Amino acid sequence: MWKIAIIDDERQVLQGMKRAIPWDELEAEWVGEAMNGFDGLNMIRSTQPDIIITDIYMPLMNGLDMIEQLRKEEFPGKIIILSGYSDFEHARQALRYNVSDYVSKPISMPTLKVILNKVIQELMDVEEKRIKQGELEHKLMLYEPFIEKEWVRSAVVGTLESANQSGEILPQPYRFWSNTHHAVIGIELVRDERVRKFSVSDWNLYRFAVSNIVYELARKVFPSVEYTELHSTRAVLIIHPESDNNEYTHTAIKDLSIQIIESVASYLKLMSRVGSGSIKSDWTQMPDSTEEAFRAIDMRQLRVSPSFEFYVYQREAAAEQEQVALFPVKFSYELANAMKGVQKTKAQQLVADYIGELENQVGIRSEYVQMLGSELWGIISYCLYEAGHVLDDLFTNDQIAKEIKDLIQPDQLQKWLSEKISIICDSRQWKGSSKHRQVVDFITHYIHEHYAEDLTLAILSDKVFISRNHLSIIFKNMTGETFNTYLTRVRIEKARELLLERNMLVYEVAESVGYKNFPYFSLLFKKMTGMNPTDLIKL
Repeated sequence: MWKIAIIDDERQVLQGMKRAIPWDELEAEWVGEAMNGFDGLNMIRSTQPDIIITDIYMPLMNGLDMIEQLRKEEFPGKIIILSGYSDFEHARQALRYNVSDYVSKPISMPTLKVILNKVIQELMDVEEKRIKQGELEHKLMLYEPFIEKEWVRSAVVGTLESANQSGEILPQPYRFWSNTHHAVIGIELVRDERVRKFSVSDWNLYRFAVSNIVYELARKVFPSVEYTELHSTRAVLIIHPESDNNEYTHTAIKDLSIQIIESVASYLKLMSRVGSGSIKSDWTQMPDSTEEAFRAIDMRQLRVSPSFEFYVYQREAAAEQEQVALFPVKFSYELANAMKGVQKTKAQQLVADYIGELENQVGIRSEYVQMLGSELWGIISYCLYEAGHVLDDLFTNDQIAKEIKDLIQPDQLQKWLSEKISIICDSRQWKGSSKHRQVVDFITHYIHEHYAEDLTLAILSDKVFISRNHLSIIFKNMTGETFNTYLTRVRIEKARELLLERNMLVYEVAESVGYKNFPYFSLLFKKMTGMNPTDLIKL
């Protein structure tokens, strides 16, 4: 309810306005009155009205002096001057004090109603702007960790914007990167027969558990570390040793890597491989260390212990290898993101460029082509599982295995992948999947059951184990509405039903459907239905 205070030295005016103002229609309430500026000032300080209707000529303190003091105290409310005198000087002073309107007495109630409606609309506009600003700030606060995590992932993979790649920009938490060394430890979880039977939600829980284990172990050895997942089975741990050529540092990396392998096996019964890239003096070189770490794993380079799959990158050994590492980390990351974003052309171009490089090499055997096909298909299928898309709806495992066995040349692999990418992207874009429908059905049902609660897409994304961004896309594709629009429509429709029952006050209805801010509820209700909540009660 909008709070209105009236200040006038004529009691008849005070009583008349209190009786004549259509309080319910304006969704307003009277909160106080005074007969001079001095008492009015104290009353306003205690009641904090949204709107003040005041005379100018009053004993003890006139209206303009009172308004001047209020503005000095940064009073934010709207002020309407209602005076028996009209002259240029008073009007000029009123403008200086940011008065909403200056009206001469006597004034008709229809005119006063028009003025109050205008002022209330201004207040609603300000309130809506404030709410939107608050929501934006809240979202930024919620998204800040996500944004930072994405920045770290891009920095370690090598997909930052050019300004960042030049080292000109470092987010506040990572400013220290410019004054230290860096090394990347690559971690690969082995998808054996047991792991392949995990559901996507179970696999995500295991990955979360792995991140906790790695963090706990790494922080005991290095003061500052960052951990980020790449895709499917791969993740990286970034450490910051004091120097780039220290025997203690290399020993610490080896011991930490073995501890990670042991702990993941002991606590989670998962097999893992770990690779160590070389130490870099510049943070912009971290993508090189990332590539080295996974190249060490792929090539099975220097294995430190026969009991643990921990590999150390060796440049000389890499140069002597007949074939390249399985595929660059940057390529894998960009392919996964392109598929998640339904970017068919980009995904096909990434595959074409990579396989084009393979064709320039001599002696690519059919076994290697088939291995690449299997691994690339694993990246695509898992990243789509993460986005909530089940490829079983399109292809069977037996079908994929048979087709991969028929691949002999790199160009056959490119054609096969390109066709599969087209089928997947076209299916996701126009038809959706059975899992998508199940997810959206669950969410819509949940909204109808819990519309009065503080619902956000982030909360629901945790329940269906799909990232917020991808869930937003799925929901919009399947319903034609954004999550927020759908939630608002459900709430307003329920509010309409309650108002027609006439068993609750308007503000009680607002709270019962999830809106604690009554003016904002009224604003949304009018936008959705074309009428005020109070109008519906009077029907």
